[in-house]
Amino acid sequence: MLFALLQTLSFILNLVWWIFLIVIIMSWLINFNVINTRNQFVANVWRVLNQITEPILRPIRRVIPPMGGLDLSPIIVFVIIFFLQNWIASIAVGRII
Repeated sequence: MLFALLQTLSFILNLVWWIFLIVIIMSWLINFNVINTRNQFVANVWRVLNQITEPILRPIRRVIPPMGGLDLSPIIVFVIIFFLQNWIASIAVGRII
C-alpha cells in the first residue's frame, strides 16, 4: 500500500516537472515571437498552464522576486521536485532519511 502511494506521488511530481518544463519553453517561444498568443489555441494552452503553475510559483516569487527580468522561481520548483523524488525513492527502498 505504501509503495503504491509513493509511486503515485512520484508520478504526480514527474507530471508537474513536465508541466513546468513546457511552461518555461513556451514562455521563451512567446518572448522571442516564435509563437503568438493571438492564436486562440496558443492563448488557451498558455492560460491553462499558467492557471496550473501560478499557485505553486506565487509563494516562491514572494520570497525570491525576479532578478533583472529573470524569474528564478521555476528553478526553485525543479530543486524541490528533485529533493522530493529522491526522498520518495529513499523511502521506497527502505532507507528513510
